[in-house]
Amino acid sequence: MKQALDALDRGVEPDRPVLRDAVRALLTELSRRAPGRSVEVRIPPFGAIQCVAGPRHTRGTPPNVVETDPVTWVLVATERVSWADALRDGRLRASGNRTDLTDYLPLNPPDGEE
Repeated sequence: MKQALDALDRGVEPDRPVLRDAVRALLTELSRRAPGRSVEVRIPPFGAIQCVAGPRHTRGTPPNVVETDPVTWVLVATERVSWADALRDGRLRASGNRTDLTDYLPLNPPDGEE
């Protein structure tokens, strides 16, 4: 995680494996912090999870979906970019009434998880 954040703080995109590991660590931490299956968070091509307590979705397109690119996810999840700014700029897409994840941010994966 530190490598990815250091690169982003310098304005450089992290190497693909570093970015992938950071995205997955942050998704894992989100699933720990917000257990459930009412919101699907998609960060293609590196991962997708279901989280947040509430009605479980089982078929078709979920009613609550958050989707963004890997760099934006790392920036938003660590609050280097605000949720509102990323949403307003179109870098983050959120549909459904449960998709505001700001109560769970910032995410800080345990040391050693990348």
